Amino acid sequence: MNLSEYNIQSLKGVGDKTARLYNKLGIYTLQDLIHYYPRKYVDWGKTVSVKDAVPGETVFIRATMITPVKENLVRKGMTLYKCNFSDGENVIHITIFNNKYLAKSLRTFDEYILCGKVERNFTSAFMSSPQIERADKAPGIMPVYHTTGKLYNKAIVNLMRSALMLVGTVRESLDDSIRQQYNLCPLDFAIKQIHFPTDEKNIEIARKRLIFDELLTLQLGLMKLRDKGAKANNIKLEKDFTDEFFSLLPFEPTGAQKRAVCDCVNDMMSTKVMNRLIQGDVGSGKTAVAGAVVYNIVKNGYQAALMAPTEILAAQHYDSFKKLLKTTDLRVELLTGATKASEKKAIKRALADGEIDFIIGTHALIQNDVEFKNLGLVCTDEQHRFGVEQRANLALKGDNPHLMVMSATPIPRTLGLIIYGDLDISLLDELPPGRQEIRTDVVTSAYHSRIYKFIRNAVDNGNQAYIVCSLVDEGESDLISAKEYADTLSKEEFSQYRLGLLHGKMKSAEKDRVMQDFADNKIQILVSTTVVEVGVDVPNATIMLIENADRFGLSQLHQLRGRVGRGRDKSFCILVSDNKSETSRERLRVMKHTSNGFDIADYDLKSRGPGDFFGKKQHGLPDLKIADMLEDTDTLRKTHICAERMLASDPRLDAYPEICNSINDMFRKTDY
Repeated sequence: MNLSEYNIQSLKGVGDKTARLYNKLGIYTLQDLIHYYPRKYVDWGKTVSVKDAVPGETVFIRATMITPVKENLVRKGMTLYKCNFSDGENVIHITIFNNKYLAKSLRTFDEYILCGKVERNFTSAFMSSPQIERADKAPGIMPVYHTTGKLYNKAIVNLMRSALMLVGTVRESLDDSIRQQYNLCPLDFAIKQIHFPTDEKNIEIARKRLIFDELLTLQLGLMKLRDKGAKANNIKLEKDFTDEFFSLLPFEPTGAQKRAVCDCVNDMMSTKVMNRLIQGDVGSGKTAVAGAVVYNIVKNGYQAALMAPTEILAAQHYDSFKKLLKTTDLRVELLTGATKASEKKAIKRALADGEIDFIIGTHALIQNDVEFKNLGLVCTDEQHRFGVEQRANLALKGDNPHLMVMSATPIPRTLGLIIYGDLDISLLDELPPGRQEIRTDVVTSAYHSRIYKFIRNAVDNGNQAYIVCSLVDEGESDLISAKEYADTLSKEEFSQYRLGLLHGKMKSAEKDRVMQDFADNKIQILVSTTVVEVGVDVPNATIMLIENADRFGLSQLHQLRGRVGRGRDKSFCILVSDNKSETSRERLRVMKHTSNGFDIADYDLKSRGPGDFFGKKQHGLPDLKIADMLEDTDTLRKTHICAERMLASDPRLDAYPEICNSINDMFRKTDY
């Protein structure tokens, strides 16, 4: 019985209207329903005395009914039923609203369990509209689910019981050897105990199995996606030109750079097309790695293309690569929306004729009239700015070209394999020698006048500064806060200086113009929201002032700090925060004393959790129903090893039909 083929409406009592409510919860099939796990449990067996009940908290009280029910008609449509119960020591007064059936069912001197919130005055305890069950028929541990609209918890509980009775025994998805190796209970036991547990220990046993299954399904799905993308290599490198390229550089590459280039060259010489992420901290030398890979592909007779998210970044890459490759015979060109029409025409013709070895551009590269003679390598910058589809569109310009993605966004080591499941990863975890450390200070707003004086002195000496502000209140437009702040500064503290404003509501062309003006030193001080987090190099900028720094994630602060320290002059990052909480102070102390982006990302994830760390679903991963990437990192590692072994012995997972169904269910609702 494939539960995914059974619509929720195949269950008794679920019509069109009710089905729509279940759909809102992501429940469309019987499979979705039995994997809709409780958010918490209530244990009717854990009772407290009236005396010990904490006011305002939901509690269970075992008590005997000591007075008959009195009916009181308040008005038409509102009847109150009142009675008293005793737990043997104290009396509690119960009021039931408009529930004649419950009131009539109660019997004096019978024992019940009351579930509700206790209220008190000086002499008495009260409970309004509690749930009441006979003590000999109390349900034990009961699940509590997320609800929506008029779909209440009781209805979900009843439907879950019906569904599990209909399903009977849940079909096992893992073989005995895997279950024994990882000490996992049978799936049937896990599903039934997660919904209707017999005790708390069984909840943990069930959770362990279901978390393992969910993370294993995620890993297998991502690995299959990667393998699906691993097409036959039609662009095999015949010769390795890495040493030749490195000999042309005016500096010695780091060990991490050499390893990353070696990874790429080995991929391109293998039987499968390269799909590799080059992930490095700010200033770790990704450009040199990309240059070596481009040099190798061109020297083997192919063309390379790099796509950047903005025109100004594309232009900056063009300048960087022109300098890097100036001692080679490679022809490098730039193609963006801003390129003059006559130049565009000439560039497109030269690309199609194979005269251009390396083209750098924006989305202009994926237009229909852009053709390559022999595209062998596609590079994209800042992975999260491009969807899989855009990468694929550029790749379609060639015959399965190799793919290299460059990202400066640090992702915790434990999550790298998951987040970039469709890519192999090379880490640049060493900074090139001579890369200066940025001095970071954490101060309160009482230091503002000193900070402004410090910025004025720096600008007077020919340097530039960023001032970044966060949202003042959640939901408030960043336009208002940044604009008001810039307005105030331009009239007061920096009235004699050229001040610019950059925020998320500006059009792309306007943002590019402001950033270009800042890069050209036409703007001396740039007030901005976090849109400068990923941006152009301005070597002349030496100060990064971040207001309300406690409102940012540490990884975000690290990215912002990386905007300075790109030139020869000593650079500074000043974090302003008036938040006195110890947690906030500790997080900012980590920023002050840590310069490694990966260490910061690890701490950020631990201190804020994955939801805040990843922000608005930027990772594009399927939603997890029971597993937590922060809490379950040990299981994450185990399932990664398990998934690799399963695919090595059974690439199509023919022996695991239930897991294949789970993979399809998990990935059908995502960007993948």
